[in-house]
Amino acid sequence: MADATVLLCTEGTYPFLGGGVSTWCDILCRELEEYDFTLYAVTGEPEVRLQYELPPNVRSVVHIPLFGTYEPAEFILASVPPRVLAARRRATTPAAVAAGFDGLLRRLLAAIGTRSGPDDDGRLLWELWSYFQEHDWRRTWKAESTWETFLQSARETADPEDAEPTIADVAGAMRLLSSYLVPLSAPVPRTDIVHTTIAGFPGIAGVVAAFEHGTPFLVTEHGVWVRERYIAVSSGPYSAFSKRFLMGLSGYLARVNYRVARVISPVTAFNRRWELPYGAPDKRIVPVPNGIDPGMFTPTPKPVATAGRPVVVAAARVIPLKDIETMIRSAVVVRAAIPDVLYLVYGSLDADVPYVERCRTLIAELGLQDSFVFAGHHAKPADLYNEGDISALSSISEGFPYTVLESMACARPVVATDVGGVREALDGYGILVPPRDHVAFGEAVVTLLRDNVLRTRLGRQAREAVLARFRTEHSVEGYRRFYADALA
Repeated sequence: MADATVLLCTEGTYPFLGGGVSTWCDILCRELEEYDFTLYAVTGEPEVRLQYELPPNVRSVVHIPLFGTYEPAEFILASVPPRVLAARRRATTPAAVAAGFDGLLRRLLAAIGTRSGPDDDGRLLWELWSYFQEHDWRRTWKAESTWETFLQSARETADPEDAEPTIADVAGAMRLLSSYLVPLSAPVPRTDIVHTTIAGFPGIAGVVAAFEHGTPFLVTEHGVWVRERYIAVSSGPYSAFSKRFLMGLSGYLARVNYRVARVISPVTAFNRRWELPYGAPDKRIVPVPNGIDPGMFTPTPKPVATAGRPVVVAAARVIPLKDIETMIRSAVVVRAAIPDVLYLVYGSLDADVPYVERCRTLIAELGLQDSFVFAGHHAKPADLYNEGDISALSSISEGFPYTVLESMACARPVVATDVGGVREALDGYGILVPPRDHVAFGEAVVTLLRDNVLRTRLGRQAREAVLARFRTEHSVEGYRRFYADALA
């Protein structure tokens, strides 16, 4: 019998997509075998497939797609009896919406429009969730009074320096809000602990559980969710009004996650500089660095296929956050000094297809077709790094990336951008460069590829650092202690 049950909340990762956070989730579930896990997986669309063979202590998966369904009852509420859903629809009259929802919506919009306030304590999200356990989601958001409330707020809070938001701007922002808050319509399974991998939309379940059942709520952050949301929104196809609104929503959700969590365990001390300004109590922040199995990631000679050529490998999803374009441009710098260099990038090409095509176009424009290759999925990730002489990471935002630790364990030094917690792992065992600087990146690659003595020494020291400081058991024991303390 399990010691306790855990609701593990994710967004766009485990168990439907690969990557560092998914690796972390899989390790956590497998190593903490004395706990039973339910996965609460927030995704963008409903059509997803499992990418992992789940361990036996993962008892079920609650799937919460934010987009792609007509209403929650179509997917998220499939387990709720039809008679209950019918009763909710009957209860959702215009008068019920005006009396029960509009006031909550006004408070929410006020909280979104400020940097801090009384509703940052999480109670408001719980009250909204409680409302939707008795009322219909779609009828509420389609009600005339809901629109009038939202429109009035938009006009009152519009930035005087921006153009006045159009009706289309306001309607678009309201549609996005109703999609992003879909977790408020979903039942929250009752467990002994709720643990979210990100201080954003999945954390809504932890906030609700804390108020509804008094459940201990833990937040682990890999990258800084609110910072990465700001980057995504600022470069997204939104009006000035919608950008400001979505940034306000992101800030509000981060503040609530931090305020309600009993423990905030970022994977890097770097995250503290973002968590503190968003209301995280300093005494609750306890970093737990990631760890890997150095018995799985071991150094071996390069295979025949790459043995005769200087090779840079990278393990990364091809998405804007990984800034693959800077890595591509760095190859021009490297090729000028080392003409036969080869970059091999292993990782998903499906997460952002337009960005992949943009990268392919850049490769063609720079004439790098023979020097820069998207190699897709690698069947044996533990062997990936040994195909190259060094590895590369060009992200503009990171937590404490597994790819850096894995490369270090394989005695392959890394050229990486100095973002997030990368320095905490790599400083002294690779070369750090500023983000978005393809010249500095390329020069660092040239330095390591040309200097065999330096490359060998850094690789050896990197593996020794993993053995001493970044093992799986070091990381897992931290979470085991958190769970025991929460239950106590």
